[in-house]
Amino acid sequence: MKLQTNIPLEPASKQFGYEDQVLLLGSCFAENIGNSLLYHKFQSVVNPHGILFHPLAIERVLQDVYNDSENVEDTVFEIDGIWKSFIAHSRLNSGSKGAMVDKLKEAQEQLTKAIAKASHVFITLGTAWIYQHNETGIAVANCHKVPQKQFVKGLLPIEETTASLKRQCAIIQKINPKASIVFTVSPVRHLKDGFVENMRSKAHLISAVHQACEIKGVQYFPAYELMMDELRDYRFYATDMLHPSQQAIDYIWERFLEVYAFAKAKTTLKEVQSIQQGLSHRPFNANSEQHQEFLRKLKVRIANLQQEYSHIKF
Repeated sequence: MKLQTNIPLEPASKQFGYEDQVLLLGSCFAENIGNSLLYHKFQSVVNPHGILFHPLAIERVLQDVYNDSENVEDTVFEIDGIWKSFIAHSRLNSGSKGAMVDKLKEAQEQLTKAIAKASHVFITLGTAWIYQHNETGIAVANCHKVPQKQFVKGLLPIEETTASLKRQCAIIQKINPKASIVFTVSPVRHLKDGFVENMRSKAHLISAVHQACEIKGVQYFPAYELMMDELRDYRFYATDMLHPSQQAIDYIWERFLEVYAFAKAKTTLKEVQSIQQGLSHRPFNANSEQHQEFLRKLKVRIANLQQEYSHIKF
């Protein structure tokens, strides 16, 4: 897709390749980029605790890693036989308290290892609106359909948002001083809060992020601006008119690679993509000699790729 480029992208302070590991945390847009990295077989870890929408939710899991905290039982609760946690997304939900606690500890262990190994940590912020649970005081990552009367809703001020982001950077840099930290703001609009409220939220996040980017080794990738300014047309939205369409995701992914991927990695990426397409091919006659020859050549290409990058599995 060729579009008029209006937004100049800041060169990356450090790029990554297939030898590196990338960690992505935050909102569903982090998952979009993360899924693209995983599809193209980059070494990536995406949201061990599930989608985290606001800064305090991200900070909480980072603080637990830094403090090696095992105090997660006070975050779990049961509704209709399903155990959930206020610090994690619903995809971690479990059938018992023990299983829920185990999943949280596994997520924390995965996050701990990922930070220590990461060449890059990408943090995507979705909203500055938070819901604080009255009984526990937790600024919850997910309300899990608990009645709203049990929470106090508030807009995180710019100063508090900035302070949270700086604490996140400090934790990551203490664990892994070599990691490059990149913030981005999700282009997904949170219209359940309201049109005006969504724009206030995004403004708080953008203001806070740019203050956090004054820290050495911290950068900003303008995914929000790419969506709002370069893709400013509803044809780039999904049917809910809130989330970017696949076409928009693919475009932002291409711009992301322009900045952060080594040239060699882009070449390898094309080969991975070609192999993936070959593996998904469905022939008219699977037993034909032509298709068997196609499969033999595909196996050779996979073997050649795995000789250079042993972590790649198809």
